[in-house]
Amino acid sequence: MTKILVRGARVLGGAARDVLIDGETIAEVGAGLDAGDATVIEADGLVLLPGLVDLHTHLREPGREDSETVLTGTKAAAIGGFTAVHAMANTFPVADTAGVVEQVWRLGRESGYCDVQPIGAVTVGLAGKQLAELGAMHDSAAGVRVFSDDGKCVDDAVIMRRALEYVKAFDGVVAQHAQEPRLTEGAQMNEGVVSAELGLGGWPAVAEESIIARDVLLAAHVGSRVHICHLSTAGSVELVRWAKSKGWNVTAEVTPHHLLLTDELVRSYNPVYKVNPPLRTEADVLALREALADGTIDCVATDHAPHPHEDKDCEWAAAAMGMVGLETALSVVQQTMVDTGLLDWAGVADRMSFRPARIGRLEGHGRPVSAGEPANLTLVDPAYRGVVDPAGFASRSRNTPYEGRELPGRVTHTFLRGRATVVDGNLA
Repeated sequence: MTKILVRGARVLGGAARDVLIDGETIAEVGAGLDAGDATVIEADGLVLLPGLVDLHTHLREPGREDSETVLTGTKAAAIGGFTAVHAMANTFPVADTAGVVEQVWRLGRESGYCDVQPIGAVTVGLAGKQLAELGAMHDSAAGVRVFSDDGKCVDDAVIMRRALEYVKAFDGVVAQHAQEPRLTEGAQMNEGVVSAELGLGGWPAVAEESIIARDVLLAAHVGSRVHICHLSTAGSVELVRWAKSKGWNVTAEVTPHHLLLTDELVRSYNPVYKVNPPLRTEADVLALREALADGTIDCVATDHAPHPHEDKDCEWAAAAMGMVGLETALSVVQQTMVDTGLLDWAGVADRMSFRPARIGRLEGHGRPVSAGEPANLTLVDPAYRGVVDPAGFASRSRNTPYEGRELPGRVTHTFLRGRATVVDGNLA
């Protein structure tokens, strides 16, 4: 069994501690631990976090391996400090059967870089007409607990209610892509001053907020769990805050790009900024940051959405929506939340590991950094500053909005059950 001693790391940003990893488990946490025959990692000034957990990743396999594969996506995840990701269902074929979710799950196990928990589709073919095999996917080897038609909204209220009723039986959760389709027909960007000046079809905030309002009421009526994907407006924050004040079982996520970028960037007509939901206003960004800080928004999720070069290197209207985000997520959160004083590193651990693991009911992840716990860990250098160069990404795609931008922080090491998947910032 391999022994590793991480010496002098600031555990969750607190006091420096030594952490001894023995095999797959944290054996001891303390000061001045004897290294013995362990491999020593000097971690003075570095922050040790539990392995990050992403509730919202698009791995594209099966069907769009030109964009990403489970292997390349999990490599990108490891570089970003993630030890577990939830893979969205909008693959080809759609992950709406036990067979497809098991395929994704097995590919994740074979990759060895990151645990992959498949998300099952809510409806057959993401068509919104008929419930998919929710029970069969849950009972499969993949043990699906999260269901989503992400990329499309479950806009039929009856179908949404039935899905909430169904997953309640096994404590599942429906993760909703909140977008009223009739209100976003032809939409190209956030509806507001910038869209009016550019002459691009506007995507109103109410398209998101109206679905959230309906779904929190449905979840309360059924007594089930609903999770709101990629919250993006100040109005959405208030709706989730209201639902939580009622004691309803509602959770929500925000993406790194919605914490940093605004619709002003669309003035460049660079399709790298085209995303669903769209980049919003500065006021929305600030509201999202405050809501993440006070816990109204439960977690950060990347919505890692890889696309091949030709799907982004084209005119704005024809471009695909989405951005890659696994490898830059922690840096953006450090810039927007830690360096601004809105969260400390313990708060980052809560929003990027503990809570997403709890929402997804993911065992072995999002655990305390203490003796006897699984050694799923991330070591971060918060003093690092570097310019983002997508040429060095582990992801198969390069559609990042941060190219050429300086971001803080770097993951130096990632451990999956005690095995180093990243060493000195490089894949092991």
